[in-house]
Parts: sequence; structure tokens; C-alpha cells
Amino acid sequence: MSQFFKFLFASCLGTALALILLFFIGVSTLVGIAGSASEKPAASVKPNSVLELKFNNLIPEKTNNLPLDPFDIEKEDVLGLSDMVLAIQKAKEDPDIKGIYMNASFIQAGKATSSVLRAALDDFRSSGKFIVSYANYYTQNAYYLSSVSDSVLLNPVGAVDFRGLSSMIAYYKGLLDKLDVQMKIFYAGKFKSATEPLRMEKMSDENRLQVREYLKALNDIMMHDVAASRHIPEAELRTIADNFDGRDARKALEVHLIDRIAYEDEAFDLMKNKIGLNKKDKLNRIDIEDYFRSKVKKVDLSSKDKIAVVYAEGTIRDGVKGDAGDIYDGQYVKLLRKIRQDDHIKAIVLRINSPGGSVLASENIYREVQLCKEAGKPVVVSMGDLAASGGYYIACLADSIFAEPNTITGSIGVFGTIPMLDKTMKEKLGITYDTVQTGKHSAFGTPFIQFSPEEDRMIQEQIDRTYEDFLQKVATGRHKTRDQVHEIAQGRVWPGSKAKEIGLVDDMGGLDRALASAAKLAGIEKYRTTEYPRTLTGIEQLIDKFTKNKDDDQGIKAAIIRSELGEMYPVYKSLQEMRRMKGIQARLPYELIFN
Repeated sequence: MSQFFKFLFASCLGTALALILLFFIGVSTLVGIAGSASEKPAASVKPNSVLELKFNNLIPEKTNNLPLDPFDIEKEDVLGLSDMVLAIQKAKEDPDIKGIYMNASFIQAGKATSSVLRAALDDFRSSGKFIVSYANYYTQNAYYLSSVSDSVLLNPVGAVDFRGLSSMIAYYKGLLDKLDVQMKIFYAGKFKSATEPLRMEKMSDENRLQVREYLKALNDIMMHDVAASRHIPEAELRTIADNFDGRDARKALEVHLIDRIAYEDEAFDLMKNKIGLNKKDKLNRIDIEDYFRSKVKKVDLSSKDKIAVVYAEGTIRDGVKGDAGDIYDGQYVKLLRKIRQDDHIKAIVLRINSPGGSVLASENIYREVQLCKEAGKPVVVSMGDLAASGGYYIACLADSIFAEPNTITGSIGVFGTIPMLDKTMKEKLGITYDTVQTGKHSAFGTPFIQFSPEEDRMIQEQIDRTYEDFLQKVATGRHKTRDQVHEIAQGRVWPGSKAKEIGLVDDMGGLDRALASAAKLAGIEKYRTTEYPRTLTGIEQLIDKFTKNKDDDQGIKAAIIRSELGEMYPVYKSLQEMRRMKGIQARLPYELIFN
């Protein structure tokens, strides 16, 4: 019998050691793959080449600053907006690049992102080089970007989805009623409509007013830009949109939304002709990602003075660190502290693209911005698609704030929601709860015991105090009185152009203007930029999950769900956001879905 246990123990020990060895071999293999991926040789740029933009992914602010598929080890870097603009600017001066080809059926980008990219393309055209766009079907955002092209081509059975903007909001009150879920809702600001989907079945008058106003502003920008590029009178273009003339390829050509009905091979022939090649010659196309790695990804170390560009992109959350594409206060407090203590960094540009989130996390980031300023480092904010609610909270103390005309900002207000599940448990599952309390409020906060009127009042008082503190922070940062801020706050959302008029931002402009402003405030002429936070490639994100063992299953599950749900993923994500909310929130009133 003793021999049996010896053999059993030896067998178990051998198995355990083998598993440990396999784990380390697997991690080492992944590290090796990651190293070889990062050392991928730069693609050569041949003469008479065309820079190709495919738009297969969401365009983040910073390269790879989004959750990548952890199973796709062959996946290239996903260029961020700033790097895409740098690549286009480089291509403008590159004699080997003769033009740009956009395969533009669908573009995953916000309105401000599209405008910045469109401006870079328009500047590229000023060099005399061509831009050709082709699509089987143009979504409205894709057409907005493509309309800057010299030649807009469309598949014979395709269409141009150009019909003006609308905004859709999902309401869940009917579902909650069916489940007998009562929502305890607390908010400050009559325009703070984030809670409306939980307590109403349609928009309030205040929400409808603000949605109509900012939607009109965004639509006016789109109409003006397209009319100028396509040389169509704006009034005529609005009629084309109202009639939905782009729904048929022949009609789209007749009203000059497009230049030609063609197949993609004919688009290639057109570009060959523009370059001076024969039909049988090969058209050299280079992806913008390969071009960036080959020609743009250079670091200038000649200047010791630096400006830190901090990308704050995604929902603001409590925690040390999580998936790419969100703003965790622990991570950002740490990196801002590091920047504050670096004597070579003379100024900070905070690039914000966020709908807001946790008030506590926003407060912690705000505090570190304040300390950076007290340390003598100017802080300039550059707003992307969104800098709303918590996104504005972390921006308001900046020395200067720049936004795009179609940036969505403001939403200065707070809210809190608590689902009461006692009735749901009793009526649907037959489960009831009882409690013994040692104090008056000992059971306060559980979703299974109804709040008393006094407890309701306590929560609302906390919401009101948080709102007042938000108002005061904005008043201090924007040099206004509390009442002046309250008049334009109350949770109201503003387009960037209007935000300048009412004093929430200082001027219109992108990251380049913010950098120039930061350099001027710091009193430096020559500098180099350093970007934060560091972003990981897809394979590096996978290794990070395995080695750090934090929320591994959640990240992998999210990647699978994204791939399965496709266009329906935002609905799932919004429901998950509601489930994950903790504490008082300062976030955009809703998920913006433009049609």
C-alpha cells in the first residue's frame, strides 16, 4: 500500500510540474510571438504608390487604445486618429505617394473624429495629389468623409445613405415594469436625462430640446462641408437629403453625390491612369498602418523639453487598471503624478474623448490635474468626439480648452440609480426578505429592502451636494460665478461651437492647436511630445491577461460577444454599463447613436 501512495504522489507531482512547465513555455512562446510582431520589418514604399485607408476598425484617439481581439495574433496595429493624421501629412510631402485610395463603405468614428480626418484629407489634396473613394455602399458618416475626394465611385447596385441626422434612444421602463423592478432614481439638473430610459417611455421636453439643438448643429456642419466639397448649393443638398436621392446609384450620380458608377477594379484603373500607368501595370497600394511604421514612426530626441500628451478615452471608472479604451482613475492618477515629477516635461495636453462616468474617479483625476498646475506645468485640454459630464469635470480646470465644432460637451450634472428588487423576488420567484437591525439605517443600501422617505432624502441631498461641488469646480476653472455656470449646466449637452459662445471652451481647434497653446504657456519653442498611457498590441493584451490574471475571462468574453453581436453590441454594452454603475455618476445622458 505504501508503494501505491508513493507512485500516486510521484504521478501527481510530475503532472503538476508538467503543467507549470507548459504554462511557462506557453507564456514564453506568447512573449516570443509578441516580440517578433513588434519587430515586424517596415514595409518598403515603392515609387508611384497609393496610400490606402480601409477603416476596418473603430478609430481610437491613440493607436491600439481599444480592446483588441486577443486571439488574432496576426492583427496589425489599429492606428489612432493622431497617428493617422501624421501619416496623411507625411504622405502629402512624400514623392513616392501619388494619391490616396479610400475603401469607405463603413467608418466607425464619431463626428469630431471624422471632421479632423476629413480636414487632413482636404489638406492632402492641396498638394495637387488625388483622392479616390470607392464603396459598395456609403453609410452617412463614410460619405461625409469620402465627399472630400476628387472622385467618389459607387458600386452599380450600391447606394449613398445621405438623409440627415437622427438620434435614437432606447427606453427600458416597460421592461422593468414587466419584471416588477422599481428604480430609485436621483439626479440634479433638469436636462440630466441619463435616468430617463429607466423612468420614462419617451423623451422629456427638455431632452428633446437639447437633442434637437445639438443634432441640428452637427447636421449643419455636415451639410456645409459636403456642399463645399461637392460644389452643390447647400439648399439643394438639403433637398437631396430630404428626398433620399442617394438610395439609388443612378439617382446619386444624377444629383452629383457621386462622380461615377463603377466596380472596384475600375477604381484601380482610374488611379493607374492618374499616375500614368498602363492598365496591365501593378498598382502599388500601401496600408496606412504599414506606411506609418515605415515612414512616420520616428522619435526626435534632439530636444530635452517635452510636452506630455495624455489620452483620456472611454468611460471614467474606479480602479487601478482595466481593459484598454477606458479611463481608470488609479492608472491616470499614477501617470499624472509621474508627469508632474518629471522636470523635462514642461506642459500637459489632456486629449479627452469621454462621456464621463464615476464622480469619485473624476474627482481623483481632477485633483491630480490641479496638482500638475500647482507644480507649474500648464494644462491644455483638447476635446475629441465627447468631453461630457465627467469628461468635462476633468477638463474644467485647464488653462485653455479647445474643441471641434461638432464635439459634444457640457452635461454638467450628476445622477444615481438603485434598482429595488424586493417585489421582483417576491412576485417572480417567491423569495421574501426580512431583517434584524441594530441601527436605524443598518439595512440601508440593499436592493431587497425598501428605502424610507428619510433615506431617499439623504441620497438626494448627496446628489445635490455633488452637483453644487461640480458647479463650483467649473466656476473656478472657467472664471465664472456659480449662478452663471448653473444657467448653462443642469445636465445640458452642447455642441462645441455653442460651447465656445457660452464660455465652456476657449476656442475651436484640434490637437495641433492645443500643443501650440501648451508650448506658448510653457514658454518653449522646441520640444518633443511623449504620449500616455502606453498602449498594448493585441498579443500583448493577451499576455497581460494571462500573466496578471485580472478579469481574464471578462476580457475574452467581451471579445467573443463583440464579434457575435456586431451592430447590436452597443445595446448590450449600454445594459452592461447600467449594471456596472456604482456610486454617483457624472456621465453623458445616453448612448449616442446617429442614423
